[in-house]
Amino acid sequence: MSAPLIVPSAARRAVEAQTLPAPISEAPDALSLRQRRRIRASAEKLKTAGGALYALSKRALDVFASGMALLILSPLFLLVAFLIKREDGGPVLYTQTRIGKLGQPFTFYKFRSMRVTADEEREELVDDEERRFKDEDDPRITRVGRWIRRLSVDEMPQFFNVLRGEMTLVGPRPPIPEEVEQYTPGECRRLAVEQGLTCTWQVSGRSDIPFEEQVELDLDYIRQRSFAFDLELLLRTVPAVLSGRVAY
Repeated sequence: MSAPLIVPSAARRAVEAQTLPAPISEAPDALSLRQRRRIRASAEKLKTAGGALYALSKRALDVFASGMALLILSPLFLLVAFLIKREDGGPVLYTQTRIGKLGQPFTFYKFRSMRVTADEEREELVDDEERRFKDEDDPRITRVGRWIRRLSVDEMPQFFNVLRGEMTLVGPRPPIPEEVEQYTPGECRRLAVEQGLTCTWQVSGRSDIPFEEQVELDLDYIRQRSFAFDLELLLRTVPAVLSGRVAY
């Protein structure tokens, strides 16, 4: 489910957990201590929906669905890995540090859809206020990358993150540390729950939603989330992915 994070501008660019996050003093240094404290303080003030039964059923669904997806999609994964390797000889997977529940960093997996030098070229694009990293004409995207992005195949390795408990199927998309460092206390509240593969604004069909509106949609989900609502969003994600309308 395509997750190139849309970065609003150069100035801004940048559910219960089944295992407790590391204490602030032990967490990796992906975020400043000040911002990690701000995230936890903001999360404590946010009223989240769902109780113990919801957390248990949500995790059971995560494990079952991600495990089945990895098994069923394994032939596709092998094909995509072969095509990526064949195109330029670079690594098949792109890994990146993302921020999960309560500011906990984790390694985020994607099929590589850009040139190996994409990160070095990033600054040139950040300087242009109008440029979005998900632009169809982004020169860093490879031929194979253009195809796997269109069908959100590049995001499918994140089923490993879900299976490991670092992400969930439905929840706000996990941001990068540089973005989180710029969060206001209100924006930090979106990190009160596990970050997910899909959520409300991803299935809206719009990839140009302002960042402030994205945050509001995430917070609306957090306040009203339920097992039935998660299933509804998952069902809405399937046609959005197949039609290429899913937004990340």
